[in-house]
Amino acid sequence: MDTPLAAQNDDEAAVTAVADTFQTEQVLTIAGAHFVHDTYSAFLAPLLPLLQERLAIGYALAGGLTVFSQLPSLLNPFLGYLADKISLRYFIILAPAFTATFMSVIGLTSNYVTLIFLMLAAGVTIAAFHAPAPAMVGRVSGLRIGKGMSIFMASGELGRSVGPVVAVAAVGWFGLEGIWRLAFVGWAVSGLLYFRLRHVSARPLTHQQGTLASFWPGARAIFPLLIWIMSARVFMLVAVTTYLPVFMRDARESSLWLAAASLTILEAAGVVGALATGTLSDRFGRPRMLAFLMGIAPLLLLLFLYSPNWLIVPLLLGLGLTAVTTQPVMLALVQDEFPQHRALANGTFLAFNFLIRAGGVWAVGWAADQFGLSTAFLWSGVVAWASLPAVLFLARRPAR
Repeated sequence: MDTPLAAQNDDEAAVTAVADTFQTEQVLTIAGAHFVHDTYSAFLAPLLPLLQERLAIGYALAGGLTVFSQLPSLLNPFLGYLADKISLRYFIILAPAFTATFMSVIGLTSNYVTLIFLMLAAGVTIAAFHAPAPAMVGRVSGLRIGKGMSIFMASGELGRSVGPVVAVAAVGWFGLEGIWRLAFVGWAVSGLLYFRLRHVSARPLTHQQGTLASFWPGARAIFPLLIWIMSARVFMLVAVTTYLPVFMRDARESSLWLAAASLTILEAAGVVGALATGTLSDRFGRPRMLAFLMGIAPLLLLLFLYSPNWLIVPLLLGLGLTAVTTQPVMLALVQDEFPQHRALANGTFLAFNFLIRAGGVWAVGWAADQFGLSTAFLWSGVVAWASLPAVLFLARRPAR
């Protein structure tokens, strides 16, 4: 006859077995939400040349729109703390609809201040999605967090590769003022996500939750190194994402279509890279993977600046495979280090990522206004190598 204690132990064993299992269907559903969401959030960069012409603004102000879209990321630690305590699944469900709306109406205004408010609103929904979503992926990925993060981040990269093409195609079909029609797709997708995710929790299992006080010792040890890495790589990342379409138009004298296509090529390669890097980091280790990526990517950027036109596409593919694919590895590292505070740690990471990226956008834009885009891109690549000592310190830390 089973005792109550034996029954409780059986229940806990069953929960642990499920928690350790890679739940493919749920991972793919969350990844699909990431794809749709980031398709819309990628509308801004390819439209910056048009917005520059309409508003008669320089590189720094144009890039500043990206900063405003990421400013609400400062809410991520708070959202992450909530996500560790209560399930924020509806943030994930509704975010594609609201992000689609805000990003699709940017063509309806010709006022810079109005665009700022639209970007702030979009930033709130972007933060509401990205704070709890990786923690949800971490929960349903079991012991294969790197693989889960690879699929999740690859879906986002795929969305960011499709987004520029969709945005420019929509401008061709409807004009800049008519792309608001695309918002309806986001609402349809949120409706589908409601039926797929409404029973999936976005917080850790009860036995995994810890106190807030237990978060800080690990945070003080790991986040300074992550901030070091992010600070060194951000200029390169900003250069090849936010400013790439403008660089192709001004430095390479490309058309709007070719400028947008360059971003699509980069992000499409990033899909493959994101799928590979997180999974490979499960096998070879997070620091080793980061060292490889941060050693190769700056070299490819420098080659891109001085290459003939026929090498542009191969080098964009190489940059996509390396420069924009460190995020899955870093997110998996954060999930490894904070199993009891995954959403809080993820939110804190994203908040620091915003602050650093905002500074990077302004710095690269200012350097481009003062010295030219090519010079700004050159120094962005050189500074990225400064991340390697921090990766070495990460490698020397005891494994968890």
